Amino acid sequence: MTRSLAMDRTGRLFATFRNELPMNISKHEQRVLHTLAQGGEIRHLRDGRRIVGVECLTRDGHLLVGVSVDLFRRLRNRGLIMSRGGLPYRISAKGLGAVRAQANNR
Repeated sequence: MTRSLAMDRTGRLFATFRNELPMNISKHEQRVLHTLAQGGEIRHLRDGRRIVGVECLTRDGHLLVGVSVDLFRRLRNRGLIMSRGGLPYRISAKGLGAVRAQANNR
């Protein structure tokens, strides 16, 4: 994401943020990102150092079906989700910018 300064009609400066490249996000990735944007989290299961399983929970504690380790890795490698201090993965600022609006959001 790059930050640039722009000027409005009154002469005040304000910051604008934009993605450097447009991102193609699949339907399944969009679904997971919407869940995370609404307060969900992704918990990962480890076998030593390797991540062997993931589960995506909504903010109400329900399990989102269809989230695989491959989908998790794609989101993490693109920087759309992140974890801090060993906590469950949540949506990042880049992920919030990449997710499209949905009509049925609360």
